[in-house]
Amino acid sequence: MPDVLFSVFPNEQFIDLTLYQNGYEKCMPMHGFGPNVRNHFLFHYIISGKGTLRVNDTDMGHTEYHLSGGSGFLIEPGYVNHYWADKEDPWEYIWVEFGGLRANTYLETAGLSNTHPVYLPKSPEDGCALQKEMFAILGTEESSPLYQIGHLYLFMDILISTSQSQKRLLGGKLKEFYVREAVSYIEHHYAENITVEGLAQICKLDRSYFGKVFKSVVGQPPQEFLLRYRMEKAAEALMLTSSAIADISVSVGYANSLHFSRAFKSVYGISPREYRRKNKLMDGRRV
Repeated sequence: MPDVLFSVFPNEQFIDLTLYQNGYEKCMPMHGFGPNVRNHFLFHYIISGKGTLRVNDTDMGHTEYHLSGGSGFLIEPGYVNHYWADKEDPWEYIWVEFGGLRANTYLETAGLSNTHPVYLPKSPEDGCALQKEMFAILGTEESSPLYQIGHLYLFMDILISTSQSQKRLLGGKLKEFYVREAVSYIEHHYAENITVEGLAQICKLDRSYFGKVFKSVVGQPPQEFLLRYRMEKAAEALMLTSSAIADISVSVGYANSLHFSRAFKSVYGISPREYRRKNKLMDGRRV
């Protein structure tokens, strides 16, 4: 196993999870990062050795966690964190940086957050399974983006199911029920003329209240979620198919191609044509 591995995943946006960077490192004594603030979620699994994680809270205080092999830790965006290897027995770890519309929900289900950042597997075998999946994400130079994002989903599934602090989702929680109804409708009808008023009617809620409920559960207004969902589907079509941009525009609910291009650029920062030029895949490989 080499001393340092590092790979960068293209800055794609997938509806649930997005992979930004990942890597492996065998640290030198006292080698550390921070204090700094991350823009995305960052999860480390410690293969061996020891180290310390210092997490700042909103009251300008901090908590230190002394960690060792067979455990992991989460760094949440927006908080100051600092972590370093032990002086006598420096840690070796593998890490993954990710985001996405549902990343926070998945992590909450695993019982992980800035206030509870430490992952402890239910058994050593579970920890090994998580480690194996993280190395699969790391992949090789020949690994395609689709291969890596697929293993990111598998990693998250293992993280949730093996965490000692896993939380059970309560299907009877009313707010979550309403949002699942709305999201399910969007997933099946995003090519149609969807409005917030229409979604609220489906859930049998007042429009204003529906908007507040949706944002409290998902973390963004329904208009933004719908926009991003449509643009994710458009991005996938641009990357994986040769369909005309006008046809892709219609397929995600935009009869006017100019309006579609503006919406796409508002999410990705570039036009649909430029996105396709940079990201088109052929046989699972980037052209």
